[in-house]
Amino acid sequence: MSEENKKLVRRWFEEVWNQQSEEAIDEMFAPGGKAYGFPEPNSVLVGPENFKSIHRIFLGAFPDLRITVREIVSEGDRVAVAWTATMTHLGEHLGFAPTMKQETLEGSSFLTVSGSQIKEGTNYMDMQALILRLKDSTPFVVAENETSLA
Repeated sequence: MSEENKKLVRRWFEEVWNQQSEEAIDEMFAPGGKAYGFPEPNSVLVGPENFKSIHRIFLGAFPDLRITVREIVSEGDRVAVAWTATMTHLGEHLGFAPTMKQETLEGSSFLTVSGSQIKEGTNYMDMQALILRLKDSTPFVVAENETSLA
């Protein structure tokens, strides 16, 4: 069962995040499933619809998001994942103008799988630091009458 659970979790990162599929959320996240720690450390998202609302905001801000699974370990119904997200802040969905800044976010997720669905996930990442790095950036703006960057 551990190998099948690892396959499911790899599919989750590939289809939900890299392919940006909401249908994959419906398929792989249990109706009463809980996601802890995303987007804030004390957040709890219950069910696919609540997860999809945050998914849309995050992908709206970072439409080129790519998550790489660095390590995955499974025992029984539990799966642990270390991952790295690379992205560019291109959208206003975080409540401030896009900075066009490329960022990296490292994190880990600890998931419980049952019946080919994710029942629970606890996520660890430093979103606060990511937001602070983005807010410290100045958006790149070219004036209409400017013809040169020199």
